[in-house]
Amino acid sequence: MALYDKGSPYEVRLEAGDCADFCRCGKTGRAPFCDTSHFNHPPVTPYNYEADEDITLTLCGCGKSRNKPFCDGSHQD
Repeated sequence: MALYDKGSPYEVRLEAGDCADFCRCGKTGRAPFCDTSHFNHPPVTPYNYEADEDITLTLCGCGKSRNKPFCDGSHQD
């Protein structure tokens, strides 16, 4: 399943100090994480995130968000 095939958000739990690379090209096979597929889809690059605190992130799974990789609720439109 490609990143935006889910049609609904991904929830990712990170602990303080965790780092993650989130896909923005939509071609990853490890959704919502980057698997370096963007090398074939320039100029899109992953979103690098480092958690300052324990947090649950809500990431776009529909491709409609105007704030990728984060969900902005556009899947409900």
